[in-house]
Amino acid sequence: MGFFEKLKEGLKKTKDSFVAKVETLVNSFTKIDEDFFEELEETLILSDIGAETSANICDKLRAEVKRTGTTAPSEVKGLLKNIIAEILSGDHELNMTTKPAVVLVIGVNGAGKTTTIGKLSANLKRDGKKVIVAAADTFRAAAIEQLNVWTDRAGVDIVKHAEGSDPAAVVFDACSAAKARNADVLIIDTAGRLHNKKNLMEELKKISRIISQQLPESALETLLVLDATTGQNAVNQARLFKEVCEITGIVLTKLDGTAKGGIIIPIKDELGIPVKLVGVGEKIDDLQNFIPHDYAEILFSGDNNGEE
Repeated sequence: MGFFEKLKEGLKKTKDSFVAKVETLVNSFTKIDEDFFEELEETLILSDIGAETSANICDKLRAEVKRTGTTAPSEVKGLLKNIIAEILSGDHELNMTTKPAVVLVIGVNGAGKTTTIGKLSANLKRDGKKVIVAAADTFRAAAIEQLNVWTDRAGVDIVKHAEGSDPAAVVFDACSAAKARNADVLIIDTAGRLHNKKNLMEELKKISRIISQQLPESALETLLVLDATTGQNAVNQARLFKEVCEITGIVLTKLDGTAKGGIIIPIKDELGIPVKLVGVGEKIDDLQNFIPHDYAEILFSGDNNGEE
Protein backbone atom coordinates (compact mmCIF):
# COMPACT_ATOMS: atom_id res chain seq x y z
CA MET A 1 0.00 0.00 0.00
CA GLY A 2 1.42 3.39 -1.04
CA PHE A 3 1.69 6.49 1.15
CA PHE A 4 -1.41 8.16 -0.33
CA GLU A 5 -3.47 5.00 0.16
CA LYS A 6 -2.28 4.70 3.77
CA LEU A 7 -3.24 8.30 4.45
CA LYS A 8 -6.67 7.66 2.88
CA GLU A 9 -7.18 4.68 5.15
CA GLY A 10 -5.84 6.56 8.18
CA LEU A 11 -8.18 9.50 7.60
CA LYS A 12 -11.24 7.36 6.95
CA LYS A 13 -12.86 7.95 10.37
CA THR A 14 -12.16 11.68 10.23
CA LYS A 15 -13.46 11.92 6.66
CA ASP A 16 -16.60 9.89 7.35
CA SER A 17 -17.45 12.05 10.37
CA PHE A 18 -16.45 15.47 9.03
CA VAL A 19 -17.73 15.15 5.50
CA ALA A 20 -21.00 13.56 6.63
CA LYS A 21 -21.68 16.66 8.75
CA VAL A 22 -20.80 19.02 5.89
CA GLU A 23 -22.92 17.00 3.42
CA THR A 24 -25.93 17.15 5.76
CA LEU A 25 -25.51 20.90 6.12
CA VAL A 26 -25.09 21.54 2.39
CA ASN A 27 -28.13 19.44 1.55
CA SER A 28 -30.34 21.27 4.05
CA PHE A 29 -29.77 24.73 2.54
CA THR A 30 -30.87 26.10 -0.82
CA LYS A 31 -28.84 29.32 -0.61
CA ILE A 32 -25.69 30.63 1.04
CA ASP A 33 -26.79 33.12 3.70
CA GLU A 34 -25.77 34.06 7.23
CA ASP A 35 -27.75 31.14 8.69
CA PHE A 36 -25.70 28.82 6.47
CA PHE A 37 -22.41 30.29 7.76
CA GLU A 38 -23.55 30.02 11.38
CA GLU A 39 -24.46 26.36 10.90
CA LEU A 40 -21.18 25.70 9.09
CA GLU A 41 -19.14 27.29 11.88
CA GLU A 42 -20.92 25.07 14.43
CA THR A 43 -20.30 22.02 12.23
CA LEU A 44 -16.58 22.81 12.03
CA ILE A 45 -16.34 23.26 15.81
CA LEU A 46 -18.05 19.88 16.31
CA SER A 47 -15.41 18.37 13.98
CA ASP A 48 -12.59 19.30 16.42
CA ILE A 49 -11.45 22.26 14.37
CA GLY A 50 -11.93 24.62 17.32
CA ALA A 51 -13.80 27.92 17.66
CA GLU A 52 -11.01 30.27 16.56
CA THR A 53 -10.05 28.34 13.43
CA SER A 54 -13.68 27.61 12.52
CA ALA A 55 -14.45 31.35 12.62
CA ASN A 56 -11.35 32.02 10.52
CA ILE A 57 -12.36 29.42 7.91
CA CYS A 58 -15.87 30.90 7.69
CA ASP A 59 -14.45 34.41 7.23
CA LYS A 60 -12.24 33.16 4.41
CA LEU A 61 -15.20 31.33 2.90
CA ARG A 62 -17.38 34.46 2.99
CA ALA A 63 -14.67 36.31 1.08
CA GLU A 64 -14.35 33.49 -1.48
CA VAL A 65 -18.11 33.23 -1.98
CA LYS A 66 -18.22 36.96 -2.63
CA ARG A 67 -15.15 36.89 -4.90
CA THR A 68 -16.33 33.92 -7.00
CA GLY A 69 -20.03 34.75 -6.99
CA THR A 70 -20.88 31.29 -5.68
CA THR A 71 -24.57 30.92 -4.82
CA ALA A 72 -25.14 27.16 -4.47
CA PRO A 73 -24.34 25.52 -1.09
CA SER A 74 -23.25 22.39 -3.00
CA GLU A 75 -20.26 24.33 -4.39
CA VAL A 76 -18.98 25.22 -0.93
CA LYS A 77 -17.06 21.93 -0.47
CA GLY A 78 -14.60 22.81 -3.23
CA LEU A 79 -13.99 26.25 -1.72
CA LEU A 80 -13.55 24.72 1.75
CA LYS A 81 -11.01 22.22 0.40
CA ASN A 82 -8.89 25.02 -1.09
CA ILE A 83 -9.11 27.14 2.08
CA ILE A 84 -7.99 24.25 4.30
CA ALA A 85 -5.15 23.32 1.93
CA GLU A 86 -4.01 26.95 1.97
CA ILE A 87 -4.10 27.14 5.80
CA LEU A 88 -1.99 23.98 6.02
CA SER A 89 0.52 24.94 3.34
CA GLY A 90 4.04 25.93 4.29
CA ASP A 91 7.21 24.29 5.55
CA HIS A 92 6.04 20.73 6.16
CA GLU A 93 9.23 18.85 5.19
CA LEU A 94 11.93 17.74 7.62
CA ASN A 95 15.16 19.73 7.41
CA MET A 96 17.83 17.14 6.59
CA THR A 97 20.21 19.52 4.81
CA THR A 98 23.26 18.88 7.04
CA LYS A 99 25.30 15.85 8.07
CA PRO A 100 24.39 15.10 10.71
CA ALA A 101 20.94 16.61 10.97
CA VAL A 102 19.51 16.58 14.50
CA VAL A 103 15.93 15.70 15.40
CA LEU A 104 14.87 16.47 18.98
CA VAL A 105 11.65 14.62 19.85
CA ILE A 106 9.43 15.97 22.64
CA GLY A 107 5.93 15.17 23.89
CA VAL A 108 4.02 13.86 26.90
CA ASN A 109 4.33 10.22 27.88
CA GLY A 110 1.78 8.10 26.04
CA ALA A 111 1.57 10.28 22.94
CA GLY A 112 3.68 7.84 20.91
CA LYS A 113 7.18 9.31 21.18
CA THR A 114 9.05 6.01 21.34
CA THR A 115 7.18 4.41 18.45
CA THR A 116 7.56 7.59 16.39
CA ILE A 117 11.34 7.52 16.87
CA GLY A 118 11.48 3.86 15.88
CA LYS A 119 9.37 4.40 12.77
CA LEU A 120 11.23 7.57 11.75
CA SER A 121 14.54 5.74 12.19
CA ALA A 122 13.30 2.93 9.95
CA ASN A 123 12.10 5.40 7.29
CA LEU A 124 15.42 7.24 7.26
CA LYS A 125 17.44 4.02 7.13
CA ARG A 126 15.28 2.85 4.22
CA ASP A 127 16.25 6.11 2.50
CA GLY A 128 19.91 5.13 2.87
CA LYS A 129 20.72 7.30 5.90
CA LYS A 130 22.88 6.28 8.85
CA VAL A 131 20.89 7.00 12.03
CA ILE A 132 21.89 7.20 15.69
CA VAL A 133 19.28 7.46 18.45
CA ALA A 134 19.98 9.02 21.86
CA ALA A 135 17.94 7.58 24.74
CA ALA A 136 17.75 10.82 26.76
CA ASP A 137 14.38 10.07 28.41
CA THR A 138 16.24 8.58 31.35
CA PHE A 139 13.63 9.05 34.09
CA ARG A 140 10.59 7.14 32.82
CA ALA A 141 10.68 3.50 33.83
CA ALA A 142 11.37 1.19 30.87
CA ALA A 143 11.73 4.10 28.40
CA ILE A 144 15.28 3.08 27.45
CA GLU A 145 14.34 -0.59 27.04
CA GLN A 146 11.32 0.28 24.88
CA LEU A 147 13.45 2.52 22.69
CA ASN A 148 16.06 -0.24 22.44
CA VAL A 149 13.41 -2.64 21.10
CA TRP A 150 12.40 -0.12 18.40
CA THR A 151 15.97 0.73 17.36
CA ASP A 152 16.67 -3.00 17.06
CA ARG A 153 13.62 -3.37 14.82
CA ALA A 154 14.72 -0.40 12.74
CA GLY A 155 18.31 -1.63 12.59
CA VAL A 156 19.91 1.59 13.85
CA ASP A 157 22.42 2.42 16.61
CA ILE A 158 21.40 3.63 20.06
CA VAL A 159 23.39 5.61 22.65
CA LYS A 160 22.13 4.98 26.17
CA HIS A 161 23.14 5.31 29.82
CA ALA A 162 21.62 3.74 32.93
CA GLU A 163 18.10 4.67 33.99
CA GLY A 164 18.13 7.90 36.02
CA SER A 165 21.30 9.24 34.34
CA ASP A 166 21.72 12.87 33.35
CA PRO A 167 19.94 13.29 29.97
CA ALA A 168 22.47 15.96 28.93
CA ALA A 169 25.32 13.46 29.36
CA VAL A 170 23.53 11.02 27.04
CA VAL A 171 23.11 13.78 24.44
CA PHE A 172 26.80 14.74 24.73
CA ASP A 173 27.87 11.14 24.08
CA ALA A 174 25.37 10.81 21.23
CA CYS A 175 26.70 13.97 19.55
CA SER A 176 30.24 12.57 19.84
CA ALA A 177 29.07 9.24 18.39
CA ALA A 178 27.28 10.98 15.51
CA LYS A 179 30.51 12.74 14.56
CA ALA A 180 32.75 9.70 15.08
CA ARG A 181 30.50 7.32 13.13
CA ASN A 182 29.75 9.81 10.35
CA ALA A 183 25.99 9.60 10.97
CA ASP A 184 23.48 11.34 8.71
CA VAL A 185 20.85 11.87 11.41
CA LEU A 186 20.89 12.02 15.20
CA ILE A 187 17.45 11.51 16.81
CA ILE A 188 17.15 12.46 20.49
CA ASP A 189 14.38 11.17 22.76
CA THR A 190 13.51 13.50 25.67
CA ALA A 191 11.44 13.34 28.85
CA GLY A 192 7.76 14.23 28.57
CA ARG A 193 7.01 15.64 32.01
CA LEU A 194 4.89 18.63 31.12
CA HIS A 195 3.36 18.90 34.60
CA ASN A 196 6.56 20.62 35.75
CA LYS A 197 7.25 23.06 32.92
CA LYS A 198 10.17 24.76 34.68
CA ASN A 199 12.18 21.53 35.04
CA LEU A 200 11.34 20.46 31.49
CA MET A 201 12.34 23.87 30.14
CA GLU A 202 15.68 23.78 31.96
CA GLU A 203 16.37 20.24 30.75
CA LEU A 204 15.58 21.11 27.12
CA LYS A 205 17.71 24.26 27.33
CA LYS A 206 20.63 22.21 28.62
CA ILE A 207 20.21 19.65 25.83
CA SER A 208 19.94 22.42 23.23
CA ARG A 209 23.14 24.04 24.52
CA ILE A 210 25.04 20.76 24.16
CA ILE A 211 23.73 20.27 20.60
CA SER A 212 24.74 23.82 19.62
CA GLN A 213 28.20 23.36 21.18
CA GLN A 214 28.90 19.89 19.80
CA LEU A 215 27.11 20.15 16.42
CA PRO A 216 26.96 23.91 15.74
CA GLU A 217 26.45 23.54 11.98
CA SER A 218 23.69 20.94 12.19
CA ALA A 219 20.11 21.57 11.09
CA LEU A 220 17.85 21.10 14.11
CA GLU A 221 14.26 19.88 14.03
CA THR A 222 12.28 19.99 17.29
CA LEU A 223 9.30 17.71 16.73
CA LEU A 224 6.35 17.62 19.14
CA VAL A 225 4.52 14.28 19.18
CA LEU A 226 0.76 14.58 19.73
CA ASP A 227 -1.91 11.90 20.03
CA ALA A 228 -4.68 12.65 17.50
CA THR A 229 -7.26 10.78 19.58
CA THR A 230 -7.10 13.47 22.30
CA GLY A 231 -8.63 16.08 19.97
CA GLN A 232 -8.57 19.65 21.29
CA ASN A 233 -6.40 18.54 24.22
CA ALA A 234 -3.60 17.96 21.70
CA VAL A 235 -3.90 21.59 20.57
CA ASN A 236 -3.64 22.69 24.21
CA GLN A 237 -0.54 20.51 24.69
CA ALA A 238 1.05 22.11 21.64
CA ARG A 239 0.30 25.54 23.07
CA LEU A 240 1.99 24.64 26.38
CA PHE A 241 5.04 23.07 24.76
CA LYS A 242 5.40 26.11 22.51
CA GLU A 243 5.91 28.16 25.68
CA VAL A 244 8.74 25.83 26.69
CA CYS A 245 10.70 25.57 23.43
CA GLU A 246 10.76 26.47 19.75
CA ILE A 247 8.84 23.72 17.95
CA THR A 248 9.61 23.30 14.24
CA GLY A 249 7.01 20.64 13.51
CA ILE A 250 4.29 18.30 14.77
CA VAL A 251 4.08 14.53 14.55
CA LEU A 252 0.42 13.50 14.83
CA THR A 253 0.09 9.86 15.90
CA LYS A 254 -2.86 7.42 15.94
CA LEU A 255 -4.61 9.25 13.11
CA ASP A 256 -6.11 5.96 11.96
CA GLY A 257 -7.87 5.42 15.31
CA THR A 258 -9.86 8.63 15.54
CA ALA A 259 -12.43 10.88 13.85
CA LYS A 260 -10.57 13.88 15.32
CA GLY A 261 -8.00 14.31 12.53
CA GLY A 262 -9.38 17.81 11.96
CA ILE A 263 -7.12 19.05 14.77
CA ILE A 264 -4.30 19.28 12.20
CA ILE A 265 -5.99 22.50 10.99
CA PRO A 266 -6.08 24.55 14.26
CA ILE A 267 -2.55 23.45 15.17
CA LYS A 268 -1.30 25.18 12.04
CA ASP A 269 -3.82 28.04 11.99
CA GLU A 270 -3.66 29.08 15.66
CA LEU A 271 -0.10 28.12 16.57
CA GLY A 272 1.68 28.45 13.23
CA ILE A 273 3.30 25.02 13.65
CA PRO A 274 3.26 22.75 10.59
CA VAL A 275 2.38 19.07 10.86
CA LYS A 276 5.35 17.25 9.32
CA LEU A 277 4.65 13.57 10.00
CA VAL A 278 1.53 11.50 10.66
CA GLY A 279 1.13 8.03 12.12
CA VAL A 280 -1.49 5.95 10.33
CA GLY A 281 -1.01 2.50 11.86
CA GLU A 282 0.96 0.23 14.18
CA LYS A 283 3.50 -1.13 11.71
CA ILE A 284 7.06 0.16 11.50
CA ASP A 285 6.43 1.70 8.06
CA ASP A 286 3.19 3.45 9.10
CA LEU A 287 4.75 6.87 9.78
CA GLN A 288 4.66 9.13 6.75
CA ASN A 289 5.32 12.65 5.57
CA PHE A 290 2.33 14.96 5.84
CA ILE A 291 1.28 16.55 2.54
CA PRO A 292 -1.36 19.31 3.02
CA HIS A 293 -2.80 19.00 -0.49
CA ASP A 294 -3.34 15.24 -0.07
CA TYR A 295 -5.01 15.75 3.32
CA ALA A 296 -7.50 18.29 1.93
CA GLU A 297 -8.06 16.19 -1.20
CA ILE A 298 -8.88 13.08 0.82
CA LEU A 299 -11.21 14.88 3.25
CA PHE A 300 -13.34 16.32 0.45
CA SER A 301 -13.10 13.51 -2.10
CA GLY A 302 -16.24 12.02 -3.56
CA ASP A 303 -16.22 8.62 -1.88
CA ASN A 304 -15.09 6.84 1.26
CA ASN A 305 -11.94 5.54 -0.43
CA GLY A 306 -10.60 9.02 -0.90
CA GLU A 307 -10.71 9.08 -4.70
CA GLU A 308 -12.21 11.75 -6.85
